[in-house]
Amino acid sequence: MRIRVIARVAFAALIGIISLRAVDGHSKASTDECVRTAHLQTYSSAVFSEETGDVIGYELVIQRHNGNSIDALLYDYEGVPNEDGISVSGHISGRRATMEGKWVQHLVEEPSKKEMVDTRLVQLDGTLDSSWFRGTIKVEGMATAESVRLKRVDRIWMCER
Repeated sequence: MRIRVIARVAFAALIGIISLRAVDGHSKASTDECVRTAHLQTYSSAVFSEETGDVIGYELVIQRHNGNSIDALLYDYEGVPNEDGISVSGHISGRRATMEGKWVQHLVEEPSKKEMVDTRLVQLDGTLDSSWFRGTIKVEGMATAESVRLKRVDRIWMCER
């Protein structure tokens, strides 16, 4: 098991929480999410695992603005997927992109069923070109940044390919 997965499992066990939404590997994004991301640059490492029935990996959907500013949505398909994407923003200089944002998760504490909100800083740093995003993703609370290599695709995994 990768260190990142172990850290997530340990974190969840320590605070005794589960997600409000359970999503299986065959879930589809809302029509709004598919429309919102259809004409943007999408980079993905998402793959379906026949063994577990889950989708694993990341997707990054980038919208460039005038100048060097960018907005993006980061989809994390490990653990419970965030169907709406984590909103991040930043800038690009040449091919170098840096972004950050807050990942807000709505959780339920067990066994009390008390609703909680968990907010973590997410930072991305890497190289972006027409075919790949190569870099790192750092989520607050995780021991190390994760190296990623995301390939350019037509649309996010949750929208039919």
